Amino acid sequence: MRREMIIKATHRGLWYEDGVMTKVLEAGRHVIPSQVDLGFYRTPKVEVVLVDMRERDLTIKGQEILTADKVAIRVSIIVYFQVTDAVSALHRVANYEDRLYSDVQLAARRSLASMTLEEILTNRNRLSEDILREVKEAAATYGVAILRADVKDLIFPGNLQEIMNRVLAAERMSQVQLVEARTGAEVRRLEAQAQAAGRVAEAEALVRAQRVAAEGQADAERIKASAEIHVLQQRERAAEAYRTHPALLRVHELETLREIARSGNARLYVDFDRSRERDSGAD
Repeated sequence: MRREMIIKATHRGLWYEDGVMTKVLEAGRHVIPSQVDLGFYRTPKVEVVLVDMRERDLTIKGQEILTADKVAIRVSIIVYFQVTDAVSALHRVANYEDRLYSDVQLAARRSLASMTLEEILTNRNRLSEDILREVKEAAATYGVAILRADVKDLIFPGNLQEIMNRVLAAERMSQVQLVEARTGAEVRRLEAQAQAAGRVAEAEALVRAQRVAAEGQADAERIKASAEIHVLQQRERAAEAYRTHPALLRVHELETLREIARSGNARLYVDFDRSRERDSGAD
C-alpha cells in the first residue's frame, strides 16, 4: 500500500530510509511507499520528518541577572528566528529551539553583567545588539538565522522600581517644562517680530504721510508763489501803464471815488489847506 503526503510551501520534509536521511523534500505531493518484508526480500522503511521554515519568535522570560554594579534585575527577551537549513537544524543539535533558548539566555547574562544599571536604562539597544551579535554566528552552525533580538521587559527590585518611576516622572516633567519653555520663547519671539513689524509699518506710514504732507505744502507754496508773482507782474504792468499814460491814473482815481460814493457810510476827507497851498503856488 502506498500513501501520499502533501508538503506545504512553509515546510520542508526530510526523507529517511531505515533511519538514513537520503533527501530533502520540497513543497508538493509526494508518494511514500509501504514497507514490504517477505523474509528473503525487504524494502526500506521510509519516514518523513517535517521542518517548519517560517519566521518564528522565542521568548526568554524572567531571567534574574546581576548587573556590573550588583543590581539584580529581571529581564525578558524576545528573539525572532527562522530555520534556513532543515538538515542542520535536526542533525546538529538535539532540539534547535532549546539550544537557541540557552544561547540567548547566556548571551543576555554576559551582556548585562558587563553593564551598569545606568547604562542599561540609557542604552537598552546595546543589550539587543550584544545578543544578536553573539548568538547569530552560533545559531548559524545549526541552521538557524537570528533576525532580531529585543528586550521585552526590564523588572527592577521594588524600592528601585519606585525610585525609577520617580526619576522617569521627573524626566517627563522636565521634558514638558522644556517644551513649554521653548513654546513660550517661540511665542515671545513671534510677538516681538509682530510688534517690530508693526512699528516698522507705522514708521513707514508716518514717513509716507509726512512726505505727502510735505509734497502738498510744497505744491501750495508753489501755487501761492506763482499767484504772488502773477499779481506783481500785473502791478508792474499797471505801474508801467500809469507811467506811460498818467491820465489812466487819474481815471483810476475817479473810478475809486465813484465806488466810495456809492456807499452811504463812506467818508471822504479833503485837505483844503494843501489845496490852497497848491493854488497859491500856482498863482
